[in-house]
Amino acid sequence: MHHALMKKEIASLRSRLENTGYIADDSLITTLLLMDQLGRPLLIEGEAGVGKTEVAKTLAILHECPLIRLQCYDGLDASTAVYEWNYTHQLLAMKLQENSKSPLSDRESRIFSEAYLLERPLLSAIRQPQSPVLLIDEIDRTDEAFEAFLLELLSDFQVTIPELGTIHATSLPRVVLTSNATRELSDALRRRCLYHYLEYPDKDKELLIIRSRMPAVDEHLSRQIVDFVQCLRKSDLRKRPGIAETLDWSAALLGMGVDDLKNNLDTIYQTRACVLKTRDDMEAASKTFLGRLLETIA
Repeated sequence: MHHALMKKEIASLRSRLENTGYIADDSLITTLLLMDQLGRPLLIEGEAGVGKTEVAKTLAILHECPLIRLQCYDGLDASTAVYEWNYTHQLLAMKLQENSKSPLSDRESRIFSEAYLLERPLLSAIRQPQSPVLLIDEIDRTDEAFEAFLLELLSDFQVTIPELGTIHATSLPRVVLTSNATRELSDALRRRCLYHYLEYPDKDKELLIIRSRMPAVDEHLSRQIVDFVQCLRKSDLRKRPGIAETLDWSAALLGMGVDDLKNNLDTIYQTRACVLKTRDDMEAASKTFLGRLLETIA
């Protein structure tokens, strides 16, 4: 793509993303453009709370298409992620057909038909009339066997169901995979995807996010909130607050009528549950600790 054209495309996509409330830097915007241009899945890594899942949600809004989410977990297998048979209805149908004179093969073919097929996210994503966004969330929670299966699906966009045959994609989804990097993903999966590492936002970006999502919070308070949260992230916490926590705290302070953090140490202490999410962090955030942080902001 010509450099001038690329700059124009980046500016256009940035504007469209901002209209949905998502603030992205040039690196992510370029990767999203390449994702469409090359038709490749996007793997986003980063710590919890940096907005990885939000990228997929924003793409669905941007393209006015469905968002289909596969939440990964330890023990997730292909059958659960792709399809299952509605065994309860199949057993009922078999019971009703006990006295039928139809050949057994005919009865079996009726039971193992579309009427009794339960679509799970991966099958649903390739059978949409309009290309959806497929979010495969926290892929690092699954095992290598599932990862290998997923790699094949993302290569061919087809699923084989023994009783029905091979189902080819009617639409190709935009695929976003997220990972918290709790285990190392295979080289094969990484090669198949475009890659982006999402950092915690810097002060300027986080301020833009608050302005976009919480326009009722005034400029002075927004800056104080961002400065305070940025200081918290540099502290020795078990779980650093993410962007969602910043927005939750902003909404709480706004609702309590706070317009300046400097004179509201008690309120900061009372609302610390908005930004701290473990018992250890809550206990560590004493009034003395929070007061020292408060002294460092404007």
